Amino acid sequence: MSRTRLRSAVGLVLAAGLILSAAACGGDDDAPPATGNEKVTLVVNGLPPATEKVNHERFLANVAAFEAANPNIDIDPREGKMDPQTFQAKLAGGQLEDVFYVYFTDPAALIAKRQVADISKYLKEFPVTGQIKPEVLRVFQDDKGGTYGLPYKNYSLGLLYNRELFTKAGLDPNSPPKTWAEVRSAAKAIAGLGKDYVGYGDYSKSNTGGWHFTAELYSLGGDMAVNENGTWKAAFNNDLGRQVLQNLKDMRWTDDSMGSRQLLEWADLLNMMGSGKLGMYVATADNIPTIVNEFKGDYTSYGLGPIPEGKGTLGGGEGYMFNAKADPAKIRAGLKWLTFWFASPDRIAEENKWASESKQPVGLPEPAIWTGEAAAKQAASDKQYANVPQENYAPFIAAMGTIPVKLEPPNAQAIYAVLDVAMQKVLTDRNADPAKLLADAETQVNSILAGVR
Repeated sequence: MSRTRLRSAVGLVLAAGLILSAAACGGDDDAPPATGNEKVTLVVNGLPPATEKVNHERFLANVAAFEAANPNIDIDPREGKMDPQTFQAKLAGGQLEDVFYVYFTDPAALIAKRQVADISKYLKEFPVTGQIKPEVLRVFQDDKGGTYGLPYKNYSLGLLYNRELFTKAGLDPNSPPKTWAEVRSAAKAIAGLGKDYVGYGDYSKSNTGGWHFTAELYSLGGDMAVNENGTWKAAFNNDLGRQVLQNLKDMRWTDDSMGSRQLLEWADLLNMMGSGKLGMYVATADNIPTIVNEFKGDYTSYGLGPIPEGKGTLGGGEGYMFNAKADPAKIRAGLKWLTFWFASPDRIAEENKWASESKQPVGLPEPAIWTGEAAAKQAASDKQYANVPQENYAPFIAAMGTIPVKLEPPNAQAIYAVLDVAMQKVLTDRNADPAKLLADAETQVNSILAGVR
């Protein structure tokens, strides 16, 4: 879901020893040779605003370090990230940065419209990119394997739970529920602890309800929308979609394990978790530091498990792509910049040390974009500088490689707004009919998807 996300500034940085090698002249798979002394000014965005003083200064410090190591490259950093409302105007007006920030939901459309540069031929000069998880890099590739950008961070939804409440309710805090039936049982036990205890919480307002409906549908192996011969259609009005709503309805009305307060949106569940009265909800790992820092929680109280059923989970992330007008010198300079900071395992320790000293969380299970030696370096550094109880996230980590991560549907926010209504109804009306709610939502979502190309 595209929304403000509080994240740690754990930059991923390449060792200073990386040397840019010139590609030899050759066939179609070779990049144009580098001259070695080209002066390049590279315009990049993603600079945190000055109001985020610590992260803003860290970004500029990395710019200075990069320029010192690469005297032929000047970085012109700009604030801002991907904004679909202004992107086309910036592109048409020649104002788009050379290297620009995107969410994982952006690359497919940009690649299809040929609005980004193909960087495939240059990647052999930056071997560290070969250690990025293929499934993560695939977000930035076309159907032929051409690559147009690099990931920076990723995330996926799991089950966030209060370990202390699990213990009080006679549940094993080291073994969170693996199925929705187990979630229901655990929620009932936690709600039985007494007045004001809520076993399981869920959203239903400001598009967050549709967002969670999507995650819970993915967990059962379902889809929100499918592309049939170039036409997108809703795909949730079926047994799996009805199962999501019926399960919530049963927990809310039959078990009374979801509390009477409903119409919840993003901050509400974090606040409830921080209060010590909520047992579980579906969330990303970065909710944990927000609960601690903004809602008086304690890191030791929270565990993270995989999403129940595990047939899929909703995920996303951030990365950088290249302006389609970027010449070879700028593409190389951009890759040098990204592999210096945003896509490198070799200075993870330095960044983790800085994050720890800045009292930002180190040791959360995601981001996790690396494989092989790079992943081992990240794990070792995370363990060395961890300031969160990593053992509390062991169930999530153990399942990470086994659960497919799926992205948001097209026009996600509009679709989520429609499904908010279905979530609201089952959580506020004991007579709500999941089948009718999904049939009505299907009609509306198909109208939304009719404009997607």
